Amino acid sequence: MNYSISRDLFESLAGEIQELKKERKAVILAHYYQRPEVQDIADFVGDSLQLSQQAADTDAEVIVFCGVHFMAESAALLSPDKVVILPELNAGCPMADMVDVEGLRAYKKRVPGVQVVCYVNSSAEVKAESDICCTSSNAVKVVQSLAGEDILFIPDENLGRYAAKILGRSLQLWPGYCKTHHRLTNDDIEAVKKEHPSAKVIVHPECREEICQVADYIGSTAGLITYAKNSENQEFIVGTESGILHQLHKVCPEKKFYLASERLVCPNMKMTTLEKVRDGLKNLSPRVTVEEDIRVKAKATLERMLAL
Repeated sequence: MNYSISRDLFESLAGEIQELKKERKAVILAHYYQRPEVQDIADFVGDSLQLSQQAADTDAEVIVFCGVHFMAESAALLSPDKVVILPELNAGCPMADMVDVEGLRAYKKRVPGVQVVCYVNSSAEVKAESDICCTSSNAVKVVQSLAGEDILFIPDENLGRYAAKILGRSLQLWPGYCKTHHRLTNDDIEAVKKEHPSAKVIVHPECREEICQVADYIGSTAGLITYAKNSENQEFIVGTESGILHQLHKVCPEKKFYLASERLVCPNMKMTTLEKVRDGLKNLSPRVTVEEDIRVKAKATLERMLAL
């Protein structure tokens, strides 16, 4: 157990949450970067693509989204008839904040006819101004589905660069990045590699280009877990947010995983606690909603991705 709370407290809160969940006809979704104890009370744990699909498919009346704001917003876009709760309303995403509607509109004015591929890590307003969404799981597939040369990838230039390289295409890249993945350096990788020379280096495409160049495998959080599970290798250096280690240890208990850097911690993802999940269910707040005109446009952008 690698919880930040005691076993007794975990069991007490988990029991309360289970009761409230039944009462509210709720489903709890949690991202792989959440605290281990939050992952363990969730009905479904996944990456942003998997969670988007779950949010679209659920027949629950209440969705409790243990993640960051844009994720809960995506659930609200896809399920306007459901109550969507974000247990910690201040859990934002600095990368999502690096692109704003005014800036995007100005860019589209400068480059008429540009097709905008919008990483799901963005606000509903930005999605509404885009042509199609993507996640780290399907960015390559989404870009591949578009014809023409003028394609703008927002807001993560690292993921955009990765997709462009895989496809051998030229993309226009918005200057945004994930602050957590950006902290990882080649020196970090080399230091851990020195201690564990036989370990495979597995990283997220939000990492900088030089990190991806030294990786044995690059993939979304779900992709990294699948790769580790299917690999014959027994040791892995993990270049993504620390929360993924909990699932890696659960899925591959016999294998060893080393975090590439102790700095790979997203403070926003760690804001959600079991107390906040319980209180969110109890009070049905904080609730995330999206204005209808924005919701309709943004939903179309998300649905184009899900249709692929």
